[in-house]
Amino acid sequence: MFFKIKNLVEKELHSYVGSINKLYALNKLSFVLFKNIREFICRDGKRVRPILFCIGYLGFSKKPAAPPGLYRSALSLELLHDFMLVHDDIIDKSDKRRGKPSLHALLNNTLSRNKEIRFSGQDLAIVAGDVMYAMGLDAFLAVKEKPLRKEAALRKLFRAALYTGSGEFIELLLGIKPIGKITQQDIYKIYDYKTANYTFASPLTMGAELAGAGAGQIEKLRSYGMLLGRAFQIKDDIIGTFGKFKETGKSNLTDIKEAKRTLLVWYAFNHAGRKNKQVIKKIMGNKITRVAELIKMRSIITDTGALAYAQNQIKYLYAQALDKTRGLNMHQKYKQTLNNFSEEILKI
Repeated sequence: MFFKIKNLVEKELHSYVGSINKLYALNKLSFVLFKNIREFICRDGKRVRPILFCIGYLGFSKKPAAPPGLYRSALSLELLHDFMLVHDDIIDKSDKRRGKPSLHALLNNTLSRNKEIRFSGQDLAIVAGDVMYAMGLDAFLAVKEKPLRKEAALRKLFRAALYTGSGEFIELLLGIKPIGKITQQDIYKIYDYKTANYTFASPLTMGAELAGAGAGQIEKLRSYGMLLGRAFQIKDDIIGTFGKFKETGKSNLTDIKEAKRTLLVWYAFNHAGRKNKQVIKKIMGNKITRVAELIKMRSIITDTGALAYAQNQIKYLYAQALDKTRGLNMHQKYKQTLNNFSEEILKI
């Protein structure tokens, strides 16, 4: 079922790009802007957020079929995500996204043909990201539902954007905090704000709110999403450290080189010996490091049991999340779809 929903979302994404260009004539305003936005947002992706939005709605809806505009409205979450990815890549100085050049890298390539230009691809990408945010708000309005329900769901979208931005801000500040002073709760706070809320809890509860679900059901769904989101971020950290380039599109040393404060690093530091603690401190202190030291860091993560601990946390959080679904009065088909989808995305 979730593959069917994904295909419908994918089809709607390509349709929306054409219709918004027709409505606002973006290609006439700036062909460079439209061409690069279209290429970036239409790349292959998991589409987790719009899929969960649709599951949240269809699971509680009393209507026999999806209302007009549901899948277009779901795109609001994908476009919000794309907007944040553009800004994340600039902050992280990352030239790759989904195995292809990041948006600012694409725009830098375009600008390289004119040496007299005094602004950068990063400058243009920030503005393009802002356009994607506006597109997301435009897309949300497409669904045909009761105005009060739409307003309540839209407030959840705004809250997701607010919390995600705050999470990014907190994470950047955490990056200058000595690794020895960071707690597991610090790590989970970032996971909750940057991933769990806007990737899982908000899409699910937005959909349920739009369908008219009760407050108690929405809260159960929110709790489910927060637990699943933590588990997903831990999995993402594992892939970022141990994944293969041909599958992820980036080096598995990137997260370590960028000194990201993850559950893996936190656990490794707190269970490492004195010499290995110094290696971790050096890398987390953003000091210049050799490739050999980055590889050594990965070995420390394995040897201290950090990898095993993280994998067990995924299982624990997933079990807790599943327990939350037992109290959900969703249509059985969509409850099963939700559980199948969750199991699939947590596979390592």
